[in-house]
Amino acid sequence: MNVGLVLSGGGARGIAHIGVLKALKEKDITITHVAGTSAGAIVGSLFSAGHSWDVILDFFKNTSLFNYKKYAGFKPGFIDTEKFYNDLKPYFIKDDFSTLKNKLVVTATDLMTGELKFFNEGELIKPILASAAVPGVFTPVKVGENVYIDGGILNNFPVKPLLNNCNKIIGVHVNPLESTTFSELKHSYQVVNRAFQISLENQSFSKFSKCDIIIAPESLNKYGIFGLKNVEAIFNIGYEAALKALDKRDKKLSEIK
Repeated sequence: MNVGLVLSGGGARGIAHIGVLKALKEKDITITHVAGTSAGAIVGSLFSAGHSWDVILDFFKNTSLFNYKKYAGFKPGFIDTEKFYNDLKPYFIKDDFSTLKNKLVVTATDLMTGELKFFNEGELIKPILASAAVPGVFTPVKVGENVYIDGGILNNFPVKPLLNNCNKIIGVHVNPLESTTFSELKHSYQVVNRAFQISLENQSFSKFSKCDIIIAPESLNKYGIFGLKNVEAIFNIGYEAALKALDKRDKKLSEIK
């Protein structure tokens, strides 16, 4: 049986995906296909390369987003996305989709045409980086002759590539739109973050019905999309949410095993 896993974007909240991977391992659920966007593309690619959840968690703990050596200089962005290439390279046998253990699809947005691109063959690392290149913060990434930015701009929950290839699909959404008050939005970055969440929630919610199981961890909105100071807390939220969702769907779980 082919079982697909959809991993949404969400910046640092994407660490919750790793907690989900731990829960899936404990439940003996074997994933054959993965579709990921942004942080979901990074987690999904490392998982598809055969790395365990603890190795992936260590990657996020040990990789600094805002190291001065990664500043973009004269490129259009604060951080040079391509400088993360060497951080990812040791985790892959070869910079090519064909070497992965799972079938993987990652999304990115063509900056010039505004079109969505699904990457599933050829060079691997640059498409992953492009998928996670949040505009304005990370520089766009050139893949072939085209320039790409964050896949979440157009598709933050890429379930479509799995529909014709999987018997069952598990979706993980790490951008829940939780209630708040205007008084809690005290800073400009909080307003921007809220607007970003609204956009992602709007485009993702309609796709949930295409999944057999949805895992949507709560309490993630208090963690910023660029903050890596709460890795363990975010990881545990994803783990507990996955266990809860899977336990509630015993029938679906038995069909997947």
